[in-house]
Amino acid sequence: MKKIFSTLCMALVAVAMMGQQPVITFEKTEHDFGKINESDGRVSVVFEFKNEGMAPLILSNVRASCGCTTPTWTKEPVEPGQTGSITVTYNPNGRPGRFQKTVTITSNAKEPTVKVYIKGEVIPKQAKPANRFPVAMGELSMKTQSLNLGTLTKGAVKGGELEYANLTKEAHNVDLATSDFSALATQVTLPTVQANEIGKFVFSLDTKAAKLYGPVETNVYVVIDGKRVLDNAHKLTINAEIVEDFSQMSVEQKQQAPILEIANAIDFGEVEAGKKGIKKTITFANTNVAPLFIRRVYNPYPNVLACTTTAKVNSGKKGKMTVTLNTFADGKPMAAGQYSRQITLYTNDPSQAKKVVTIKWTVK
Repeated sequence: MKKIFSTLCMALVAVAMMGQQPVITFEKTEHDFGKINESDGRVSVVFEFKNEGMAPLILSNVRASCGCTTPTWTKEPVEPGQTGSITVTYNPNGRPGRFQKTVTITSNAKEPTVKVYIKGEVIPKQAKPANRFPVAMGELSMKTQSLNLGTLTKGAVKGGELEYANLTKEAHNVDLATSDFSALATQVTLPTVQANEIGKFVFSLDTKAAKLYGPVETNVYVVIDGKRVLDNAHKLTINAEIVEDFSQMSVEQKQQAPILEIANAIDFGEVEAGKKGIKKTITFANTNVAPLFIRRVYNPYPNVLACTTTAKVNSGKKGKMTVTLNTFADGKPMAAGQYSRQITLYTNDPSQAKKVVTIKWTVK
């Protein structure tokens, strides 16, 4: 009987102690900032809470889910019936777009861990023209002076644009010097650009009119206020690579398509430094039905020359390619050592539209 009475007393004491615990309640547990401007800086919201328990409430820790969110809170004990607050500040700098963050509150309350939430959307600040257009071009400024149109199939027309800005306080007339590359069409969207205005140079490359295969590059010069200056500061460079278009070939045409057979490397062996006109001729073959066309032999190296004797090789026939090597570099004989360069054959072989051949030699 005494044991039952003791157990009952302990239970009553426990219930009494639970009744004396602090209880934390919030007016709201979520806040939506809506749309905020990144340029306006930090935003804050206050979450007020009340101790509805029978003992003092102490917040031991308030922790945000990321470093962009900073909480501050009531540090002293909150007596029964009294209120406290948690201020949550969000820093939108460098964080455009939607956000949702959690703040976790730890205390001695009956429910020891509770959470509040903030959310919203950051509208990114507009970049200043001076930051967006770092390249000076006389009275104009540009993001970049080059435009790469990428790899294009023969017959395609591809466009692109380069933006320019007038960061001066006066209006300026803008034009483009006519390119000698007839396959490139140009347009100026703002021939007269006012202070702090932004215009565009628009380009369109007709690969059919280009007639070339492989890498193509052309320069266009910007004319400002009628002054035509042909220097690097006023130069725009347009690049592209043109390859054969195999997309319209039938199954039969693919089966009969030419097959290029050529060595992967040409080794000159040991050569003397400072020697000119070292030649090596190799043969290549077309081992399938349709004629093989060598569209272009592309070689960007001044000390290596490569050319084919014929641009068309019929079925079962052979062609020749002559490679001429000069062992000079920057006008001086090459230093002793091993060297290699790569040339590219652009062909109508669907499996080898860009055939790379390595040229190797060793300077004594």
